[in-house]
Amino acid sequence: MKKRWIAILVSIIVMSLVGCSVPNPKATSEAKPASNSGDGATEITVAGNGGKIERAIREVIAPKFEKEYGIKVNFVPGLSGEILSKVELQKNAPQYDVAFYVPLDVQRANDKGLTEKLDLSTVPNMDKVDPRFVVVNNVGVPVFGLVIAPAYNTETFEKHKWAPITSWNDLIRPEYNGKTAFADIANDWGFALLYNLANANGGSLDNLEPGLQKAKELASYSNTFYKNSTQMMPAVQQGAADVTVMGSYAIAELIDMGVPLKMVIPKEGAPLQAFSATVVKNAPHKEAAIKFVNFLISEESQKQIAESGFYPVLKEMKVAPKYEKSIGLKDSDHVFRPDFKKMAEIREEWTDRWAKEVTPELGKKVRK
Repeated sequence: MKKRWIAILVSIIVMSLVGCSVPNPKATSEAKPASNSGDGATEITVAGNGGKIERAIREVIAPKFEKEYGIKVNFVPGLSGEILSKVELQKNAPQYDVAFYVPLDVQRANDKGLTEKLDLSTVPNMDKVDPRFVVVNNVGVPVFGLVIAPAYNTETFEKHKWAPITSWNDLIRPEYNGKTAFADIANDWGFALLYNLANANGGSLDNLEPGLQKAKELASYSNTFYKNSTQMMPAVQQGAADVTVMGSYAIAELIDMGVPLKMVIPKEGAPLQAFSATVVKNAPHKEAAIKFVNFLISEESQKQIAESGFYPVLKEMKVAPKYEKSIGLKDSDHVFRPDFKKMAEIREEWTDRWAKEVTPELGKKVRK
């Protein structure tokens, strides 16, 4: 009986202490908002390019998204083609919720059934997007705008009194003598070089032969073709190359570093496009992924993206003022959206021909 009364007394004391406890104000103030996604997700996984895109998402956009929705963004960096390969390998058990691709890979991902077709009522900000950036309707959501264009070192050109570049054909000159930085055709920039050389010489995506012949000549005055931007940008920055073809955001970054580059929109035009976000087919957290994609094309996010050196994809929104001089587009500049569906169809054939016919010509006319 005595033991029973002791147990009752202990219970009363414990209940009194619990009832009188004071909440921790720090814990209350730091509580995250509950997830607003219908699937109850507390985090999503996003795969996209490293560098500027990764920094913009990790440092600015993801924290704001998490604050608003209570959903953490895990970012996995990689090149567009690599991401596409991983998404395809994982298609029976997807690990990514959102995948970023260059436009050609958006088309390829869609053709392979690796993307969700979006109900635009769930992505209301798409109404504000400039249609020139859209690759595949209701699939690829353009986010980071750019042009692929030539650029040259103005100090070198002034020193040697070389004529400015005004045409894609001006990329082929013996005086460059190996001081070029062009991408291999496996890279989006390299393929753009090929079809723009074709356009400048009477060809088209239906007839790339004129571009391939010009590319052989271009290769003869070049020492190598570069794999990607991480190889090309140091070559330009360190003075190993004076002429290049790159995405406008990379040109802007080099100019910020003090490299005296000038971007050119050739008289034949330059392709306008965007790194686009897709919701992966059967994504683990589809509804949260859609919310993130919609957030990426909000005015708030696009202002931050413009500050990173990309073109905002919203109608009437312009490049950030600090980039107006380096990569700003004038009304007179001819830019166009390529036929990415056609490009996806012909890419393999012309990649094979480039490897067999263009790459072997590298350096044949470079003076040692």
